[in-house]
Amino acid sequence: MRNVYLVTAFVVVLAVSILGFRGTKFTQPPMDVFPEWAFPGMKRQPKPRPQGESNFFADGRADRPLPAGVVSRNPLRNDDALYAGKAADGSWVRGFPVSVDATRMARGKERYTIYCSPCHGAVGDGNGITKQYGMGATPTYHDDRLRKMAEGEIFNTITHGSPNKNMQSYADKLFPEDRWAVILYVRALQRAQTGTTADVTTDAGKQALGLK
Repeated sequence: MRNVYLVTAFVVVLAVSILGFRGTKFTQPPMDVFPEWAFPGMKRQPKPRPQGESNFFADGRADRPLPAGVVSRNPLRNDDALYAGKAADGSWVRGFPVSVDATRMARGKERYTIYCSPCHGAVGDGNGITKQYGMGATPTYHDDRLRKMAEGEIFNTITHGSPNKNMQSYADKLFPEDRWAVILYVRALQRAQTGTTADVTTDAGKQALGLK
């Protein structure tokens, strides 16, 4: 029995000496129970730090210069109209800095259905499914304010969210080209609410719609 007590006491002392008391602050590095010389492996590896030194490279720097011809993983976004919705004078772009065709319209409809229709509704009237769950009033695209709003400003709202933050940013879900496709489809929804027979029968109406 005495041996059991001694062994128990030894185990307790060993555990406390290794693990310490919970919450205790130490000023010295912890004891290495499994030193590298006794247990060789890759337990500790040097980690170069930014602007740090390194004996591995001839120039003594941890930072390495970029290889010749390297390019950014992300495309160069120097087109303010395409990526910010702004013209050269800083005003909001009116129109589209991308091609307008049936393919882009179909893409806009698809993206709109996924990301926009839950709140704005299938026809853009603000009667999406979220309204039934108390999400509050969602503005309709068919009022004059949004009809007259520049496409670039709508792009900015999709990118950064609405000013009142009821709508959050969708920049992480929609590529810039897809945001323009969504806006194109929104314009089609708006036009559908005010369309007349003259739009498809008169020369002026056909030209405005891009019809031959």
